[in-house]
Amino acid sequence: MAAAAPLIELAIAEDIGPGDATSLAVLAPDLMLCGQFVVKGVGVLAGLPVVEAVFARIDPAQRFVALGADGDRVARGDIVAEVTGPAHGMLSAERTALNFLQHLSGVATLTRTFVDAIAGTRARILDTRKTHPGYRLLEKYAVRCGGGWNHRMGLYDMLLVKDNHIEAAGSITAAVRRAREANPGLGCEVEVKNLEELREALGLDVDRIMLDNMSLDEMAAAVALTAGRVELEASGNVTLERVGAIAATGVDYISSGALTHSAPILDISLEVARA
Repeated sequence: MAAAAPLIELAIAEDIGPGDATSLAVLAPDLMLCGQFVVKGVGVLAGLPVVEAVFARIDPAQRFVALGADGDRVARGDIVAEVTGPAHGMLSAERTALNFLQHLSGVATLTRTFVDAIAGTRARILDTRKTHPGYRLLEKYAVRCGGGWNHRMGLYDMLLVKDNHIEAAGSITAAVRRAREANPGLGCEVEVKNLEELREALGLDVDRIMLDNMSLDEMAAAVALTAGRVELEASGNVTLERVGAIAATGVDYISSGALTHSAPILDISLEVARA
């Protein structure tokens, strides 16, 4: 959870600033509260360690106890954690803690929905680089909590030759060869838009081929043409309604940016009482 530390600092700076004016004015300094994190929907947990870190950073006197674990399926009314401590510190930390927990649990929940939709097939659900700035490691962690798999972390740990690279280089072959020669130790994937480009890519030294915005019939034909020689990843127009049919074509991976850039939150609240 080291990736959360700078985000927690930013969140504290923008939310608490010089101090929680309302809590400082309303709450007695010695008032103690106990709080419960209550789930208001159905989903998958992610982010409990971040929540604990938020309370520890804002007020070390807070005692946080997780009653669930990241990756757990949860339902309405489930109590997933408790916190006890001074009222001022607890209420000052509440919004920041919930923002992390609701968002990351939302990513995990949406991912699990996609994963469940392709159960029984060979395909795996992948995330993308379409993450919120600064949140990449946390959001990709949440994807794993939901049963998904991580694609490359950034531009540095895998070669992915896409349409703009191909256009600039002049051809798929030229782009792939240059990428391989410059970075022989990295895995290499290339994007194709049709079966003609797929045939060209199959003659190159690549580890995976991305089928970009192909129809279901084209994807099925691509699987047959490839015959297991290289991994195939479906990308583009991946919706929950369509993902099962995409998986049924026989592709190895299905990537979706929506997992991280469009996941709705999982509704969770902090309900408090005097200790």
